[in-house]
Amino acid sequence: MANRSAVKLNSSQPDFLQFNDLACETVGGKVIFATDEWFAPAQNLLKRVSPMFLASAFTEFGKWMDGWETRRKRIPGNDWCIVQLGVPGVIHGFDVDTSYFTGNYAPSISIQAACLDDLSFPSLTPDGDRTGMAATESQFEAVSQLHSENWDELVRVTELRPGYADSCHNYFNVTFPKRVTHIRLNMYPDGGIARLRVYGVGQRDWSTVSSQEEVDLVALVNGGVCVGYSDAHFGHPRNMIGLGRAENMADGWETARRLDRPQVLKVDERGILQVPGFEWAIFRLGHLGEINKIEIDTNHFKGNFPDSCKVEACRLTPEEEKTFIYEKWSSGTVTRWRTLLPPQKLKPHFRHIYSRNSVLQSGPVTHVRLTIAPDGGVSRLRLWGHPVYNNSTNLGPTSKL
Repeated sequence: MANRSAVKLNSSQPDFLQFNDLACETVGGKVIFATDEWFAPAQNLLKRVSPMFLASAFTEFGKWMDGWETRRKRIPGNDWCIVQLGVPGVIHGFDVDTSYFTGNYAPSISIQAACLDDLSFPSLTPDGDRTGMAATESQFEAVSQLHSENWDELVRVTELRPGYADSCHNYFNVTFPKRVTHIRLNMYPDGGIARLRVYGVGQRDWSTVSSQEEVDLVALVNGGVCVGYSDAHFGHPRNMIGLGRAENMADGWETARRLDRPQVLKVDERGILQVPGFEWAIFRLGHLGEINKIEIDTNHFKGNFPDSCKVEACRLTPEEEKTFIYEKWSSGTVTRWRTLLPPQKLKPHFRHIYSRNSVLQSGPVTHVRLTIAPDGGVSRLRLWGHPVYNNSTNLGPTSKL
């Protein structure tokens, strides 16, 4: 655990940090164009891991930096790059992280966005290490077809703060209800940025999904999003709805050890620990639906998996969700939850699959609550079911936290 950063709970941080990072490399985000990548390539912006600094690391082009850094500009213009989101969706906020860029950070930035679902264009830059390179005349000509300078402005020109620990995170709230597939990050005029986090909710075209098709209703690519949790000391619950299986423990939800654990532990007749405390995480589904299969994966959690878990579900309107979030999902919501999966004993480093024999029928639902006891880590949560289409309430991806 020594190499993992704790997820700090800070009331001063913006609410949008609870959403998914739609641009992260782990969900398929990629930089498709950058004007200049002399000191460090722009693809570094989308790394999942936090930035690092190696004092003695240099390349033939200069100081190695864990981010995107352009050369000191000696020609007209400013530097910019285009990011293709891994998961298209509605954006609610950005974190422009300047960590370790202290005397070389970009002084100012702006951010633009567009939806290019129906536009096809050739690859603008080759893959591989782009350190020491810059866009060619032909690449500039190709990217001009996108007319990105005319895209909608989500963040106006704003000064950044240097990359010291107490000033590196530059947060920007966004109110933009349209679906986005690409963003343009402009730096003025040059410099370095460590990470770009694009927080939002995935948006799927549900008109292409049959009511008979089985889909993971909570997956981030289908619009699932975490809307509340009790503890995220080592890993945020949103990690559980990511793509594929977790790479390691950091790619899952892990809580701190509860301090109310009994000094001597006891179990019931099913072997489930009898403890007073538990932890929980609540998710809004990407679409109103009926759940018939549940997957709880404790992959990589071998000495720190939960002893047991249960899953509950309910159906809420956007207004009700807003109220419960404001109330921190307090006891007022207890009567709304219906058991979907009764308490189950869990195993370490194991993919648990619960089908109709275990999953109780709850009808169409919009939200689920995963409860673990007493604490520990879960790498993935999958909720397989069928979307329900009618004129009743369905929470869309534009719903705010």
